[in-house]
Parts: sequence; C-alpha cells; structure tokens
Amino acid sequence: MCEHLEPPGAPLPCIQTASSASPRKRDYRSSLEPPDVLWMRLALALAARGLGRTAPNPPVGCVLVKGGVAVGSGFHAKAGEPHAEVLALREARARAEGATAYVTLEPCSHHGRTPPCADALVAAGIERVVVAVLDPNPLVAGSGVTRLRAAGLEVSWDVLEGEAVRQQAGFRSLIVRGRPWVVYKVAMTLDGKVAALSGASRWVSGAPARALVHRWRNQFDAVAVGSGTILADDPQLGTRDVPGGRDARPVIFDRRGLTPLAARVIRPGSVLVTSSTTSTTAYKRKQVTVIEAENEVEALMALGELGLSTVLLEGGPTLAGALLSAGLIDEVRVFVAPKLLGAGLTPLSAPFATSLDEAHPLRDVRVSGVGQDVLIQGCLHKIPRLEVDAFEPHSA
Repeated sequence: MCEHLEPPGAPLPCIQTASSASPRKRDYRSSLEPPDVLWMRLALALAARGLGRTAPNPPVGCVLVKGGVAVGSGFHAKAGEPHAEVLALREARARAEGATAYVTLEPCSHHGRTPPCADALVAAGIERVVVAVLDPNPLVAGSGVTRLRAAGLEVSWDVLEGEAVRQQAGFRSLIVRGRPWVVYKVAMTLDGKVAALSGASRWVSGAPARALVHRWRNQFDAVAVGSGTILADDPQLGTRDVPGGRDARPVIFDRRGLTPLAARVIRPGSVLVTSSTTSTTAYKRKQVTVIEAENEVEALMALGELGLSTVLLEGGPTLAGALLSAGLIDEVRVFVAPKLLGAGLTPLSAPFATSLDEAHPLRDVRVSGVGQDVLIQGCLHKIPRLEVDAFEPHSA
C-alpha cells in the first residue's frame, strides 16, 4: 500500500497503442522500455479493482498484448474465482498465441482452488511474460518463473516492482508475518487535536477528505475502532457514494464489553476483540465473530487467521497508542485541517517516545492536498518480503 490507489470500478487510464517493435531480449531483468511500463500500469489499474475483495489472495491484474494491441485482460476478483491470467486468456482466445502477458504478480505454479496459471499461459502459446514482482508465497517463490522458462517462454520482471509491492502489502504481510497490514488513519487540527475536550470530533476534516476515507474503506478488508469511538460517535463504518462499493468488515477492540448491542457496527460479520473475562453470548447471537486475545499481537494474528490482510485503523487515541507501542501500525495517513482548537484530545494517549531521538520517522512520505486539508502519508515498517524477491533464475 503506502500510496492511494483508485477504488474498484474506477476508469482505467488511457494508454495509447504500444510500439509493435519487438522488445529487446533480456536474460532475466526487463530493460524498463516504455511499452512494458505502460502495459504494466494498465495491469496494476486492473488489479486495483480487486482491492478489499481478494483476501487472503493478492490483488492481481493481467494484460495480454499482441502486435502492440491489448487482446485480453482480467483481474482477480475474489478468492476461489479464476485468476487474472485465466480471465485474460478467456477474453483473448486464439489471439493469445504469440502474445506477451503483463502480470502484476508471478503466475502461480501450484494447484490450489484453481489450476496453475503458469501452465495455462504455456498451453495458450504465450511467447513472453513480463512480471511486476515475484511471489513471496513459499508455494510459488520463483517456481512460476522457472516453469515458464523451462517451457521456452521469455520471462522478465522488476517492471514497476515498487508499485506492485505496495499494492500487495496486505497479502505480503499475511504470507510473511501472519497478520494484516495496519494503516492508521487520523484527522487532526493544525495544532494536533483530533477532538475537542468534550470528545466531539465531527468534523475535523472536510467533505473531500471524508469522501476519500470512504473510498479507502472500500479497498480494505477491515476497519478497526475501539469501544471509546463506538460510545462517542456510534459510527456505521460503512461506504457511501462509492459506485460498486462494499463495506469493509468492522472490527471493534473492546476488552470490557462496553459496546452496546444496539450500536450500528454490531451486525453479522463484525468482529469483536475482547478479553476472556468478557461475556460475549449476546454478541454471538447477533452473529458477531468474537476473538479473545490477551494482547494486541494475539489480536492481529487472530485477524490474520480470519483471512483479513488489510486493516484501516480509525480508532481513537487509546487504541492507536496501544497498537503503536506494540509496533503493530505499519502505515499512517494523517489529514491536517486548517483549524485551531487550542485544547482537546491528541492522536495518541499512550506514551511512546520520550525524546526526539526515539521518534520513529516515516519512510516513503507523500504530501498532497485534499480539499482544504493536507494529507500526509508514510510507512513505519517496510512491506514484508522474502528472499525470493531477489531470486534470479539461470538461463534455460
């Protein structure tokens, strides 16, 4: 992640026809020729349509190009359904023979819920495969590339690798760490307040920023808050005005069982994270999934076991401080509104750093304007990878 991606259903970028000149043969690394970059951007835009819908699988896009023209395209829409490569091949049919396949993630080489995509590409007569990044899943881990090369296909990768890795942050976190990629979203005033002393926080940010948050929710597997936020605001945590949107799964951190059964987030599919001493029978009757965890690490691992790969943290200062202190926040997205409160609540209630030397700087920082607000985004942790990302197969 660590970057804004258009929501599923967003229009694809306008890409002009690529040159029909044959790309220069390379042993294993792409030369980043403009046509490769342009077609891979289209594949990434397709993959973005699956964000928030494919977990525990990754979002993947594929474009088949022949003679400088796209003859087939597809994206993975849901776990258990056909992969991007298969959908692109179905669209291309006989035109796939001799084409180049642009895929945002290394084609799978194992039998899961669906047959290996590497085999499908070979059977269709694909001549060249350009991959954005290799798969960290131990079941693939470079074997997809090996299988393609063994069948005589030219294979290259590392085309827009950084963008692909960011797009697959949740999948990579789930595969490597067993827990979701956690993004902390907060809106604060220019003097660093998230709410007035009364607790009122509607609205710190402007309408454009709030609309963007709804688009983010549409791309995440879950949205997490604490019981304090439920008691103060009774949020629905839904998605509004997003064409084709759907609500992320609500996750409530509530050790003492303070969340009212009438709260709008208490609905089938919601997740309640609590302690073993809390009575949960009434929540279960509401078809709420209950996780009993002794600490934040156990809670995040349990969310991973549910197949949730990305979590948008919208909780208040207490929950955010606890997760930050535990090293469980991977990325932050902060809206700064041109307002001054003078007194009020700060984004973090728990002590974290006692000096500037102990502060945790953000990496990959981006600053942009959203209406009258300023959005600052950055990562606290590197997106997880395995050594397979440096895999360089020998020539066939």
